[in-house]
Amino acid sequence: MQSYIKSLNLVVFMIVIFSIVPVYSQTSGFNGLNVNLSNLHLLSDAKTRSISPENFSGEKGKGGMATLEEGSAARAARDLGQGWKVNPYVKIKEGETFVLAEIDGPGAIQHIWMTPTGTWRYSVLRFYWDDETEPSVEVPVGDFFGVAYGYKKISSLPVCVNPGSAFNCYWLMPFRKKCKITMENIDEKEMILYYQIDYTLTEVPKEAAYFHAQYRRTNPLPYKDIYTIIDNIKGKGHYVGTYLAWQSNNSGWWGEGEIKFYMDGDDEFPTICGTGTEDYFCGSYAFYTEDKDGKRSYAEYTTPYAGFYPALPDGFMESQTRFGMYRWHIPDPVRFEKDLRVTIQALGWRSGGRYLPLQDDIASVAYWYQREPHNTFPTLPSKDELEIK
Repeated sequence: MQSYIKSLNLVVFMIVIFSIVPVYSQTSGFNGLNVNLSNLHLLSDAKTRSISPENFSGEKGKGGMATLEEGSAARAARDLGQGWKVNPYVKIKEGETFVLAEIDGPGAIQHIWMTPTGTWRYSVLRFYWDDETEPSVEVPVGDFFGVAYGYKKISSLPVCVNPGSAFNCYWLMPFRKKCKITMENIDEKEMILYYQIDYTLTEVPKEAAYFHAQYRRTNPLPYKDIYTIIDNIKGKGHYVGTYLAWQSNNSGWWGEGEIKFYMDGDDEFPTICGTGTEDYFCGSYAFYTEDKDGKRSYAEYTTPYAGFYPALPDGFMESQTRFGMYRWHIPDPVRFEKDLRVTIQALGWRSGGRYLPLQDDIASVAYWYQREPHNTFPTLPSKDELEIK
């Protein structure tokens, strides 16, 4: 009798297990987002699409259809014709805003590549999610990719800049109804843009927030003022990155200041307070290295989550030297429930071992995810205010 009961229990157990497995496999399907080496083997129903000047709509089977009459490279392809390299780039006239992509969702941007000509501060990227009339991303293209002062090789997880001026972005950018991406040329001359936007059409989880990036610049920073990287963020989200383009207007060390994160009602004092500029960007002791003769110089680095480099003029502790720095909060996003403000001090040293408040030229890009709607961005600086001299 006991053996019969045990056998019956085993049968009931197996029935329960085999009835659960199919349900689990049907309700836990992979949506094709957040792909990494650990799940690259998983299949999904996501649809891969790509927009470029050779397929402005991204539609299936619509790539490479430009004719010689409409192609930007028609002269080069004149002996070959349709189906060859007829329309690989676009020309954006002075003062024109060009729509790079309009995509109906749900889905997500997974990769962007582009190589713009001209002055990068004069080409402004904007991203609009769903039915927005105001952008969630508004940044000059060079600053967005971490190279405000000109080409510099960057090898990080979400942003890569490769020879000769290839900008790559891997920030995952989900949307539910629609995505619109534009480039405005505020220069007084035409620019040429090669670009490709790779995306997937798939279901987006309800927990997914929207990608945001905002540019700011203060030139010069008033004496004893604190530089604001971002403020007036309202809602729930998490902060994921900072890029700084910094020109030191004094000789000597310029990065003694602390970064501060004010969140969820913080007033005079922040919840997170750093210990120094180079510390926040995962460096230390003025970013310097020393040769065998004791001569010091800046040591640049580019890593998955943080990087630093000097731009010309490349003088150690000399006035007018420019620097680029990035810090990606990928394994350590700064989470907020209601609001967020981020600031950084500009401090050097004066006589008697005292801090010197600096009056430097500082520009920044803040990157974060949040639920919509977002607050209106400050007005982007004018062309003259964006100019680097």
